[in-house]
Amino acid sequence: MIRKKTKEEIKILREGGKILANIIKELGEMVRPGVDTKKINDRAIELILEAKGRPAFKDLPMADGRKFPTAICASIDNQVVHAPALPTRVLKNGQIIKIDIGMEFPLIKNKKSKVIYNKHSNLGGFYTDMAKTFLVGNVSPEAKKLVAVTRECLNLAIKQVKPQNDLNDIGRAIQKHAEKNGFSVVREMVGHGVGHEVHEDPQIPHYEVRDGSMRIVSLKPGMVIAIEPMINTGEWMIKASDDGFAWETVDGGLSAQFEHTIAITENGCEVLTRL
Repeated sequence: MIRKKTKEEIKILREGGKILANIIKELGEMVRPGVDTKKINDRAIELILEAKGRPAFKDLPMADGRKFPTAICASIDNQVVHAPALPTRVLKNGQIIKIDIGMEFPLIKNKKSKVIYNKHSNLGGFYTDMAKTFLVGNVSPEAKKLVAVTRECLNLAIKQVKPQNDLNDIGRAIQKHAEKNGFSVVREMVGHGVGHEVHEDPQIPHYEVRDGSMRIVSLKPGMVIAIEPMINTGEWMIKASDDGFAWETVDGGLSAQFEHTIAITENGCEVLTRL
C-alpha cells in the first residue's frame, strides 16, 4: 500500500532531510586514505543523536533474521550496497566509497501531545534516506566518470518526478543515460517509498520495466520516494558478499550510488535531502 504524506508530515521530513544532508556532507569530509569506516560510522551516530534523531539502519531487521550492525552502509569499490562500516575496513587511495544513511526524526516522548508524529513508528519519528559516492584520494578516470554519470542519472531521474508521470519515466531516464555512457544499471536493488517506514511501497526500478515483473504506478502529490540508482562499470548482475550483508558486482567492476528522498508536489517535486 502506498501511503501519501500530509503537508504537515512533509514539513517534518523536510527538516529531517536537511539535517541528514548536512550530516552526510560532514561524513564526506572525513573520507581520505587511512580512515577506517567505523570512525565514519561513529561520527554519523554522534551527529544523528545530537539532532535528536535515531539511526534508521542500525539494528534494522534483515530477511535472514539478523540485524544490520551499523548506522551507515559503507560500500567500497565493487561493493554495490549494504556493506557494514567496520574498523577492519580502512580506506585506500584510489577507492570509491558509497555512504548510505537513514534517520528517524524527531523522536516523540509523549504521543498524547499535539505534536505531529508518525503513528507507524514506536518512537514517532519520520524517515529520510540518502546516499553519495565519494572519491578516496586520487582515483582512476574510469572511477571519476562512473561517479559523475551516476550523479547525473539521479538528477535526470528527479526531473521526471512530477504528477502523471510514472515509475518507468524515472527508470527510463536513468537507464538511457547510464548505457549511453557505457555503464549498466543494477536490477536487483530498487528505490522505494519512504517516510512512515524506512522502506515502503512502491518499489522503484532504476531501469525501464517492459515485462510486467514490477508494478508501475503513476506519481501523485503526497507520495514521498527514495530514488537511488546503482550504476556499474561492467555487468549489471550482482551477488551476495561473503559477509552476508553486502552485495557486490559479479565481475568485480566498480559500482557507484547516489540517493535522495523526494516529495511529489502539485507542480513537480521537492528534494527533501538537498542542501
